[in-house]
Amino acid sequence: MTLQNATLSNRKLLENEIALAAQVVGYIKGKSAIAIARTYLGGRTLSLHAITHTPSAAQKPAKLLVALHGWGANAQDLASLAPYLNLPDYQMLFPDAPFPHPQAPGGRMWYRLPIGYDFQNQPDFVSQTDLAESRQLLTTWLQNLEPTVGIPLSQTILAGFSQGGAMTLDVGLQLPLAGLIVLSGYLHAPVKIESPICPVLVIHGQHDPVVPLAIAQRTQKELTLQGVAVRYYELTMGHEVQPEALNLIREFCEIL
Repeated sequence: MTLQNATLSNRKLLENEIALAAQVVGYIKGKSAIAIARTYLGGRTLSLHAITHTPSAAQKPAKLLVALHGWGANAQDLASLAPYLNLPDYQMLFPDAPFPHPQAPGGRMWYRLPIGYDFQNQPDFVSQTDLAESRQLLTTWLQNLEPTVGIPLSQTILAGFSQGGAMTLDVGLQLPLAGLIVLSGYLHAPVKIESPICPVLVIHGQHDPVVPLAIAQRTQKELTLQGVAVRYYELTMGHEVQPEALNLIREFCEIL
């Protein structure tokens, strides 16, 4: 399906996701050899490949930031932000979601969204096979990073934009990570915590036309009820990452 044939709601969502790439200067350090593949029932093989950004400092980074892109985008979007974060102690990884997007050439997704979805209701995402496969693949990939990059999960921050933020909350709250960052994201499943609770940074635009601000407020409330230490910020922006958000991300990473 082409972008022109998409429904108005999905087209709006897709255009806002892709817009992130146009707001930053492209910067890709290089394709990483860090990859994993799994074969699921039915013989389908899915894989995760990541762009890696290593700081130029001579000292080996002691911490790791993994960032998950949104629906219809790809790893290059968030990888473009790497030099602007100015985190010399962090290696950064930007994985591509495992599924090709049906409407955006070169775009990827962690799972499909219902046609016309506007975040005003809560579909049964949990029952979707593609979400279950992405969850398992991402969890395994994260658990196997330490032997490759030499940085444990306890020194790793998982971040995500929009649908990537939903995956961050889903997977990240079940792993012993240093922290989570959710940008313009949402909860696609009930909060489930199976590891020591790590702090969560939530940043959302007051004028987000894709994921309504009320969704972020609900996320903050549900996380807080589960005992999560949430740093919550509403910024004067839409469905995007502005410089003020980058400053908050940097501050959060530096104190962990």
